Amino acid sequence: MATTVTTADYYPEIAVSSSTHDGLEFWQFMAAGSLAGSIEHMAMFPVDTLKTRMQAIGSSSSASFSAPVINLRQSLSSILKIEGLAGLYRGVAAMGIGAGPAHAVYFSVYETFKKSLLAHGNPNTSAVHAVSGVFATVASDAVITPMDVVKQRLQLKNSPYKGVCDCVKRVLVEEGFGAFYVSYRTTVLMNAPFTAVHFATYEAAKKGLMELSPDSVADDETLLVHATAGAAAGGLAAAVTTPLDVVKTRLQCQGVCGCDRFSSCSIGDVIQSIAKKDGYGGLMRGWAPRMLFHAPAAAICWSTYEAAKSFFQELNGRTNPD
Repeated sequence: MATTVTTADYYPEIAVSSSTHDGLEFWQFMAAGSLAGSIEHMAMFPVDTLKTRMQAIGSSSSASFSAPVINLRQSLSSILKIEGLAGLYRGVAAMGIGAGPAHAVYFSVYETFKKSLLAHGNPNTSAVHAVSGVFATVASDAVITPMDVVKQRLQLKNSPYKGVCDCVKRVLVEEGFGAFYVSYRTTVLMNAPFTAVHFATYEAAKKGLMELSPDSVADDETLLVHATAGAAAGGLAAAVTTPLDVVKTRLQCQGVCGCDRFSSCSIGDVIQSIAKKDGYGGLMRGWAPRMLFHAPAAAICWSTYEAAKSFFQELNGRTNPD
């Protein structure tokens, strides 16, 4: 006999007490998000390096990827041949430092706003998740942007920096603290729609996958569901926001390894500069590795996050049995 599925079955957080959300405390969301973000970025870092090299190349006269058709295979072969496997992981320490705290903020703010919107009678639709995601990304970007600047500068071919500490010191001395946030506005404008599309697609895809088997909805939120929904969300969001990601990379790498330095950090001015030099196709440079990064990365991140939430829920159930 079919089981009647209610909204609370899909979103049990509606029914929990005000002191918790999804049966978890605030710090547990932060811990789950931190773990998810760290694993995601560490696992996919080589693909991110390829993306950075391909996006920065349009403004670099010393780059080795000078062939008319630049593709992933050429980029990967060049790095492995000249720099070895280690070349794919330059800057990984910077991401290791920034990813954990940023994702802790990201997921905890997301869950907090989603709970607040639902508590005030808003319908549990994709719009709720999208709005919550936008607030989450504005907060997390303030945490991750400085380390993202360091990471991308270290990822460049022939990077002049010896490591994270050397890069931080030299940027502070030579360019000032503001250099760490030169791309913050671009990052927020990129990640706000990215996150809105990401969260809305993820929640909609997860709900759709669960509806395929309504008789077993309680057990249907499996690793496969989270991974599939996450991959769909990550890939779509990445494709939509690639032009702004190119702008972000150019701003963060300007003046390093021959990359152009812009007289203005205005997004419009940078877009015009890129279009004038590389054509409008230059704004889509690196779209392939960006999608190849975000689709599996989102699958890894959401699967890890939901698994960590389940662990804490089970732990809380043992600590506070009914």
